[in-house]
Amino acid sequence: MIHTLKRSQQLQCDISTAWKFFSAAKNLSEITPDDMNFIVRTDLKDEEIYEGMIIDYFVSPLLSVKLKWQTEIIQVEKEKSFTDFQKKGPFKLWKHHHEFIPNNEGVLMKDTVDYELPLGFLGEIAHNLFVRKRLEQIFNYRYEILAKKFTPY
Repeated sequence: MIHTLKRSQQLQCDISTAWKFFSAAKNLSEITPDDMNFIVRTDLKDEEIYEGMIIDYFVSPLLSVKLKWQTEIIQVEKEKSFTDFQKKGPFKLWKHHHEFIPNNEGVLMKDTVDYELPLGFLGEIAHNLFVRKRLEQIFNYRYEILAKKFTPY
């Protein structure tokens, strides 16, 4: 079964600042909880994302089990949106669409994640028992970090 997680957050910055941060895949580790041991394996330097870009990671989503994860950037509209798609990893499906909408307060950022777990009904049991909660924790952490980063002092 495909599930959808939606989040939105108002960032107090201009679109160029938001885009520069989010389009640099190396910044993902900054907004991911430490207990996930998230490591970007691809040498990205300061490269901005582009369609077809492949990014490899290590991640430990549960019980400190280290997994390889590979995503491909399948859509980019500069300073508007991009989509990453899991090519290899723990999910049967993972498609994360990031949208950036400039407004009077800065930039409204919207995330839509469509995901599906492997193993059929066993995956659904895992989703109901802990996966949904874990994803919510990850995005809550991200929200807190971004609020601090993009709120003027």
